[in-house]
Amino acid sequence: MELLYEDLAKKNGSQLFHIEKDITTESIPNMQMELKEIFQQLAEDSSWVFEDLTQKDTSYATHGFHKYPAKFIPQLARRCIEENTNSNDVVCDPFMGCGTTLIESLISGRKAVGVDINPVAYLISKVKTTPINPKKLKIEMDKVLSDLNVYFESNNKQKTLSNVEILPRILTNERIDYWFPNKKLREDLSIILGRIDTIKDKDIRDFCLCAFSNILKNASIWLMKSIKPTRDLNKKIDSPMNLFSRQIKKMIRGNETYWNVLPTNVKSNLKNYLNLKKADARNLPAEDNSLSLIVTSPPYVTSYEYADLHQLTALWFGYTQSVGEFREGFIGSVHKKEFDHNGIKSKLAKQEIEDLGKKSKKEAEAVKNYFFEMQQCFEEMYRVLKPEGRACIVIGNTELRKVPMLNAEVFVEIMLNLGFKMHKIIKRRIPSKVLPQTRDSKTGRFSATSNSDRLAYAYEYILIMEKL
Repeated sequence: MELLYEDLAKKNGSQLFHIEKDITTESIPNMQMELKEIFQQLAEDSSWVFEDLTQKDTSYATHGFHKYPAKFIPQLARRCIEENTNSNDVVCDPFMGCGTTLIESLISGRKAVGVDINPVAYLISKVKTTPINPKKLKIEMDKVLSDLNVYFESNNKQKTLSNVEILPRILTNERIDYWFPNKKLREDLSIILGRIDTIKDKDIRDFCLCAFSNILKNASIWLMKSIKPTRDLNKKIDSPMNLFSRQIKKMIRGNETYWNVLPTNVKSNLKNYLNLKKADARNLPAEDNSLSLIVTSPPYVTSYEYADLHQLTALWFGYTQSVGEFREGFIGSVHKKEFDHNGIKSKLAKQEIEDLGKKSKKEAEAVKNYFFEMQQCFEEMYRVLKPEGRACIVIGNTELRKVPMLNAEVFVEIMLNLGFKMHKIIKRRIPSKVLPQTRDSKTGRFSATSNSDRLAYAYEYILIMEKL
């Protein structure tokens, strides 16, 4: 019989859920086996599936501004926040991605701290968390769209309704040519970017840059059904102007909803409620013992390279000149040149690395790098959390070259060894998520649904760990 958390907490008098400051994890015999047993017996908590929600529900307000891989739904973040904090507490997401945790924190009247090493993520999160007066935004966007329509339709390219000069932002990069081989299409995108450059208000300019970023996949020959960088040479592409106009109008509606649901005290004093940084998760902009809660979904070790997915925006905005250069800052990247990390505080992780090393030394080194860097992130979380502050880590298990990667169990073991204790472990079924969903059992690789026989990420866990 599968057991829920409350039963497991009592099972055999386990100390894993009841570690105190004077009890060390070393004093718990067979901790790794006990962890595995707990996760194997843990039953799904259906109240965390949110299966009845529609896409409209999960993309309300600014949540639908930009596509983003592997993001959790806002309702999950909101429940973690409301069950583990009070109004005006400080909530942090060290891997803020597209800002889901931060938006829900602000709407809930909490203060929000977010960092991400990825400049694309920083831009998206900044735009999604920044409310703009709807009337002001509408006036400016009408000017922008009207100017672009006049520019594209008129023979006189210098005149616009706003009397601003549009200077196309011309980019020379062979990788851009690779994804946007149509010269006319590249020129149209450069014109849109040139008009965005003329916007004086930084919040509104960033708003338009976010819209521009979100249309790049549609405007490129990137295969629409793939999150992997795959070209579709026969792809039919709408005009960049049509794509941009639709995206802007959608975002205008989302901003108005966000403006209306955001508490007045947060909206009028955003600087005191929101702290965003483009920074490493191992260097959070917070004092020791200052945060009440962390809610985050870290990168997966085996899913894909996040840098690859954001390369179009990174190239167009000049964040990088090459994808290889862009990759190196990301946690656990297999493209890192140096590996200097002894002392992973998890026997489970060491065993996984050893097993994987028998099949691929390179991938084993990447996994070792990933777990050690995540350990550094957990050390930083411990530093900034208040005593009894909690960290909600959303992570799933998978495999690499048929070697099970028990990410959730490894994370718990590392965090226990760093001075956390278990508060609660939640197992939730994933009804849908922008991740490779299926695997072929023979190869262990991600594959098309039609060629696969099992889910890659059928479940994920919410690890609620408490600082002693």
